[in-house]
Amino acid sequence: MADEKRLPIVDTHVHCFAGTADKRFPYHKDGAYQPEKASTPEDLLDGMKQAGVDFTVIVHPEPYQDDHRYLEHCLDVGKGKLKGTCLFFAGRPNSIRDMTALVKRQPGKIVTLRIHAYAPDRLPPFGKPELRELWKAASDLGLAIQLHFEPRHAPGFEPLIREFSKTRVIIDHLGRPLQGTPEEHDRVVKWSRFENTVMKLSSIPLTRTYPHRDIGPIIDTLIKAFGPDRLIYGGGWGEGSTAESYRASVERVRSFVSDLSAADQAKVLGGNAAKLFGFVAS
Repeated sequence: MADEKRLPIVDTHVHCFAGTADKRFPYHKDGAYQPEKASTPEDLLDGMKQAGVDFTVIVHPEPYQDDHRYLEHCLDVGKGKLKGTCLFFAGRPNSIRDMTALVKRQPGKIVTLRIHAYAPDRLPPFGKPELRELWKAASDLGLAIQLHFEPRHAPGFEPLIREFSKTRVIIDHLGRPLQGTPEEHDRVVKWSRFENTVMKLSSIPLTRTYPHRDIGPIIDTLIKAFGPDRLIYGGGWGEGSTAESYRASVERVRSFVSDLSAADQAKVLGGNAAKLFGFVAS
């Protein structure tokens, strides 16, 4: 109906980079990669406007490690259209102090803490107090926990998902199903039994990429497991993106949830994220 309020489209997973030419925001020496070209918040906001995306969450990328100066710059430019995910590391002396200060400097704009379990030499300290302390500190600050991991590392997170049952846990990139065996990823699918978990439909691979497993049935399984109220959309903006390619990425995600009702599709493409992260249309 024309008088029904339209739910916003919210992209919960974009990266921004200052590039190598902007010396105000240098990459960290320990960054896993260093994009040469810039992808600025101004570029992002223009792409959002043209593609019909209302709000985005900037996921603070690894090249900056725990230096959040560029993220804060992006949030200042965003003027309410952009929020952010921070990146701090369990066991480092100042992580909790610096995370607390960042959240206080950017009230309402830092919405999640991202934890990686991907690179073999940078795994979080599973089963140790340091990981629990960081998780608890983020929870106390009102942040969700955002997990990016290979499925084989899922068991290490499970005790904390259980213990902090009131803290939202965002599962990045479908739980990386193609980076593990079906049996390993099935454990991630079964996290749907924890009511605080939310699955992110992002980084959806092409079916022709290795290991050539069809992603469609995997997404169908996730939709059935988590349901339309615990699915969010992310991705599609990056280096070289255009308004057309960005719009196409939204429609590609929509194609995977096309069996849902129009109302449920709207939840997945933005309604759920707007509620979860506190985006309010002006």
